Amino acid sequence: MIAPLRSSPLDTVVYPESDGKPMAENTLQFRWIVTIQGGLDDLFRDNPDVFVAGDLFWYPVEGKNKVCTAPDAMVVFGRPKGYRGSYQQWNEGGLAPQVVFEVLSPGNGPTEMARKVIFYERHGVEEYYIYDPDDVDMTGYQRSISGKFAKIPVLNGFTSPRLGIQFDLTGEELVIRRPDGRVFLTYLEQCEKTAQETQRADLESQRADSESQRADSESQRAEHEARRAEHEARRAEHEARRAATQTVRAEHETQRATAFELKLERLRAKMLAAGLDPDANGL
Repeated sequence: MIAPLRSSPLDTVVYPESDGKPMAENTLQFRWIVTIQGGLDDLFRDNPDVFVAGDLFWYPVEGKNKVCTAPDAMVVFGRPKGYRGSYQQWNEGGLAPQVVFEVLSPGNGPTEMARKVIFYERHGVEEYYIYDPDDVDMTGYQRSISGKFAKIPVLNGFTSPRLGIQFDLTGEELVIRRPDGRVFLTYLEQCEKTAQETQRADLESQRADSESQRADSESQRAEHEARRAEHEARRAEHEARRAATQTVRAEHETQRATAFELKLERLRAKMLAAGLDPDANGL
C-alpha cells in the first residue's frame, strides 16, 4: 500500500500581499513612485522577459513570510510579465530583482533605510537607488566584484548598467533619461503628450482627407475635361464625315454636269452632220 503524500510545512505558510499601509505618505512621493514605475514599465514594454512592479511584496526565502519588503519600484530581468499578488522568489526561478528604487518621504528614517540597504544587499539586488524628492537628492548602491554593495560616488550623470537610464540632478527635480534620450514623464505629462499626439494625428488625418478630397475634385475635373474632349473629337469627326459627304456629292454633281455637256455636244455634232441647225432647235 502506497502511503499518502504528506504536505510540506512550507505549504501552510501564508504570504500576505498587503500590510494595510498606504503606498505613499504624500502626493509628491506618490507621483515619483508612479513616474519611476511607469517609466520603467514603458521602457521595457516590448520585452516579454522583463517584469516591472511597484509596491509589490517580495519574499526572497520560501517558508519565511517575515522576510519581505515592498520596493517602490523593482525590475526583474529574465521573468515574464503578468499578474502577481506578491513576488515569491522560489517560484520565479530563484531570480531576485536586479534593480530596485525607493522614494523617500518624511516618515522614512535612517534606521529603516539602513535596514533596506542590508536587505537588498543580502538578497541579491545589483543596483539600488534612493531618491529624496523634497531635497532633490539621490543615493545609489551598486554590487561590487566582492559581492557587497558599493556606494556610487556621483549619481548626477550616472547611467544604470542594467537599465541604461541616466540620472540628471541639475534642475529643480530629478530627470531620468531613457537610452534614446526621452525623459520619464509623470502621469499627467504622459496624458498631455498623448492628447497632443492625438490632436496632431487628427490634424494629419484632416489634412489627408482634404488632400484626398482635392485629389478627387481634380480627378473629377480631369474626367470631365476628358469627356468634353472626347465629345469635341466625336463632333469634329462627324463634321469631317459630313464635309467628306458634301465633297463626294459635289464631285458627283460635277461629273454628272460634265457628262451632260458631253452628251449635248455629241447631239449637236450629229445634228450638224445631218444638216440641222442645233441652235434653231434649242440646242
